[in-house]
Amino acid sequence: MTVDGAGWRRRRRRIGTRPAVGVTVAVLVAANLAVHRWPGLWGLVTAVVVSGVLLGVLRWAGGTLADAGLAPGTLARGARWALALIGLVGVVYLAGALLPATRTLFEDRRYSAMDGGEVMLRVLVLVPVGTVLVEEVAFRGVLYGLVRRARGAVWATAVSSLLFGLWHVLPSLHLVTAKPAVASVVGQSGPGAVLAVLGAVLFTTAAGVLFCELRRRSGSLLAPMGLHWAVNALGYLAGFLLR
Repeated sequence: MTVDGAGWRRRRRRIGTRPAVGVTVAVLVAANLAVHRWPGLWGLVTAVVVSGVLLGVLRWAGGTLADAGLAPGTLARGARWALALIGLVGVVYLAGALLPATRTLFEDRRYSAMDGGEVMLRVLVLVPVGTVLVEEVAFRGVLYGLVRRARGAVWATAVSSLLFGLWHVLPSLHLVTAKPAVASVVGQSGPGAVLAVLGAVLFTTAAGVLFCELRRRSGSLLAPMGLHWAVNALGYLAGFLLR
C-alpha cells in the first residue's frame, strides 16, 4: 500500500504535455535571446545547460530516452544514418564548390576575418555543441517527443518544424549584409532584409520537416544531428576555402 501510494504521488507530480511544451518554448525563447546577446563560450554553456534542462522537462512529463530519440538500442542505426548523410552532403558541397554557377552561394563576408583555427573551432566545437546539440535535443528530441506522444508524428513534425523556423529569426537579421548571394536577390533595403528573414524562416521550417522525417525513419536523434552538422560545418569549411 505504501509503494502504491508513493507511485500515485509520483504520477500526480508529473506535468502534462501542454504545460511541458509551454515550458520548453519559454526556455528556448530565453536561450535564443541569451545566445544572440552572448555568443562564444557563453553560448556553448547555454547550449549544454538548455539541453539538460529540456531533457529534464521531458522526463518530468513522463517521457523517456526513446521519446527523445536517444534510446541506446537505436544509436548504432542512427550513427549509420548520420555517416551516410554526412558523406552525401560532402559530395553535394564539393560539386557546388567546383561548379562556377554555384560557387558564389558559398560566399560569406564573415569569413574574411577568420583564420584556419577559428574555422576549425566552429566546425569541431561551436557547430556541434552550440548549434546541433541544443537544436536537435530541443526540436527533434524533446518537442517532437512530447507532441508525438500526445498527437502523433504529423502534429509533432508540424509543431517542431514551425518553432524551428521561428528560432532562426534572430540569427538571420544580418543575413543580407553577410551573404552577397542573398543581397543580390532581395536587395539591401529594409524590405529586402525582411524578405531575407522570412525566407530564412521558411527554409529552416522546411529543413525542420526533413530533420523530423529522418528522426522518425531512423528512430534516432543521431540521424538529423549528422545532417545538421554536415550542412552547417561543411558549409563553413567550404566558404572559408573559397573566400
